Amino acid sequence: MMMKIKLPQWFYQLASPRWFYEFSGKLLPWFSIAAFILLITGSVWGLAFAPEDYQQGNSFRIIYVHVPASILAQSCYMLMAIAGAIGLIWKMKMAHVVAKSCASFGASIAIMSLATGAIWGKPTWGAWWVWDARLTAMLVLFFLYVGVIALHSAFENTQSADKASAILSLVGLVNIPIIKYSVEWWNTLHQGATFKVTEKPAMPPEMWIPLLIMVLGFYCFFAVILMQRARIEVLQREKKAGWVQEIIKQN
Repeated sequence: MMMKIKLPQWFYQLASPRWFYEFSGKLLPWFSIAAFILLITGSVWGLAFAPEDYQQGNSFRIIYVHVPASILAQSCYMLMAIAGAIGLIWKMKMAHVVAKSCASFGASIAIMSLATGAIWGKPTWGAWWVWDARLTAMLVLFFLYVGVIALHSAFENTQSADKASAILSLVGLVNIPIIKYSVEWWNTLHQGATFKVTEKPAMPPEMWIPLLIMVLGFYCFFAVILMQRARIEVLQREKKAGWVQEIIKQN
C-alpha cells in the first residue's frame, strides 16, 4: 500500500491560475521597488566607489554584472527544471506556466553572462573566447534554454509541448554541477567561485558587499519578469475562463 504524501496548503493554492494571478499582482510592486533600489545601489557602489583590483585594475568591475548574471542563469534553469518536474508528477498547469516563463529570460541572462565574460576575458586572458570548461558548459546551458524554447514552439498541443520541454529541462540538469565544479574538476583559466557559503570572501567588504547587493537585485528583477511573463501566459491559457473574461472586459 502506497503512502500518500501530504503537501502544504500553499502548494495547492499555487496550482490555481486565478489565485496565482491575483497573488502575483500584489507582489509585483514590491519586487519591482526592491529590484530598482538594489540594482541602483549595487551598480553605483560597485562601478563608482569600490576600490580597484590590485591585479586587474578597473576591468574587474564587470563582475558586478557578470557574476550575478552567471549565478542567475543557473538558478533560473534549476527552477525551470523543478517546475517541469512538478508539472509532470502532479499535473500542475501552473508549474508548466512557470517553467515556460523561465525559458526566454534564462536564455537572455545566459547570453549576458557569456557576453560579459568575453568582455572580461579580453583584458584578463588576452582573448574574447577560449574553450574553457566553464565557458563551454555555460554555452551548453544557453543552447539548452534555446532547445526548451524551440520545443514549446514546435508543438501545437500545449500539453505535449509542456511535457517535452520538462523532460529536456530535467535531462539538462546534469550540466549545472559541471558549470559549478568545472574549475575544481579540470585545470581551467576561469577563476574559482566568487562566493562560497563555507568560506569568507577573498575580496574586502567594500568590494563584495556591492556584489552581493547586485546578486539580490538580479534575483528580484528575475522575480518581476517571471511573474509578468507567467501572468500573461495564464491569461492566454485560461482565456475561456469566466474570471479572465471579466479582466478583459475591465481593461
